[in-house]
Amino acid sequence: MESRNSDKAKESDGDSAFEQVVWAADIPIYAVMAAFREDPSPMKLNLGFGVYRTEEGKPLLLNAVRQAEQLLVNYLSADKEYLPITGLPEFNKLSAKLIFGADSPAIKENRVSTVQCLSGSGSLRTGADFLAKHYYQHTVYLSQPTYENHPNFFAAAGLVMKTYHYYDPKINGLDFQGMLQDLGAAPSGAVVLLQASGHNPTGIDPTAQQWEQIRQLMRLKRLLPFFDCAYQGFVTNIDADALPVRMFVADGGECLVAQSYSKTMGLYGERVGTLSVVCKTTDVASRVESQLKLLIRPMYSNPPIHGASIVTAILKDGEMYSQWVTELKQLTDRIATLRQQLHLALLDRGTPGDWSHITRQVGMFSLTGLNAEQVAFLIKEYHIYMSPDGRISMAGLSSKAVPYLADAIHAAVTLV
Repeated sequence: MESRNSDKAKESDGDSAFEQVVWAADIPIYAVMAAFREDPSPMKLNLGFGVYRTEEGKPLLLNAVRQAEQLLVNYLSADKEYLPITGLPEFNKLSAKLIFGADSPAIKENRVSTVQCLSGSGSLRTGADFLAKHYYQHTVYLSQPTYENHPNFFAAAGLVMKTYHYYDPKINGLDFQGMLQDLGAAPSGAVVLLQASGHNPTGIDPTAQQWEQIRQLMRLKRLLPFFDCAYQGFVTNIDADALPVRMFVADGGECLVAQSYSKTMGLYGERVGTLSVVCKTTDVASRVESQLKLLIRPMYSNPPIHGASIVTAILKDGEMYSQWVTELKQLTDRIATLRQQLHLALLDRGTPGDWSHITRQVGMFSLTGLNAEQVAFLIKEYHIYMSPDGRISMAGLSSKAVPYLADAIHAAVTLV
């Protein structure tokens, strides 16, 4: 007995079973946010995270969401039972209708498999895992630059990543010809990740005419589109922001679509989203859904109910839906105004360079063109926090903070 206890003591005093675990590098944007929280300066400004803030710098709960939650509280027959593996059926149906359109032939012909996932990130990861297991081509093309978490989804699934030209820093605009050349050189069947609207981090979207050229080229090359739709209604309006997706679906071809309600309904912490796979036939869509179930089951078994119930309540009620659309328009108009104010403030200060791209860009973000050294200067001297690549969240800015930000940018450009 003493020998056995002695052996146990030696084990407890010895090296940890995880002794070989090394420190992981900090996730850049989260490191920036941690530094912001620890900064005691009353002047500090958080333009890093992609979350909407009011003029007072507070989180915003949409009235439509508040009304939907109150409705759910009063719904006496509601329960908290497990959802099916694929999620809340009505939520999936309404989400597909929102992105593809009420008259979508793919929906009418039952060629769409839609499953509820854990917001946009969960939808993209589930889609990546599905492609890794069930699609013959394991090469995925991402825009350069792209949302910093995009590569992680596909790397974790074991897919090979390449990039296509997208942003031209010389003009702070779209490198459309470079994009077409890269996609034209991609191998047949390659997956291409496209952001439907409000491109993150650049805030630059192709025009409708450019989207049509992209569609024709991709169909000619038999490239598979995978749309990330995180900002439907947050850029122009519900239908306009879904146009690229609907163009690809209208030609009868196949695609994957990841939806998120984090930004568009302010449901950041609820983790609400969908993955839709548009197929050639009803039979293929049914088989795809059967395999998606097998992927989801060992990951999280089934999705949470509350956030999906909020979205469902809003999308199926005409009055709440109209209220949501109206509120979205107010948010987009305010962001557009902030862009104009910042542009004018930089012009008033005579800040070197052409800053008109701030007003040409759309959606939540602006890629300012500031370099890493200038960003570090802003953090150190002005307590203004943003991504190292110079991306700022316009949704985190306020009118009263615009002069301070303009002063800081002017100083960074002229002194660094």
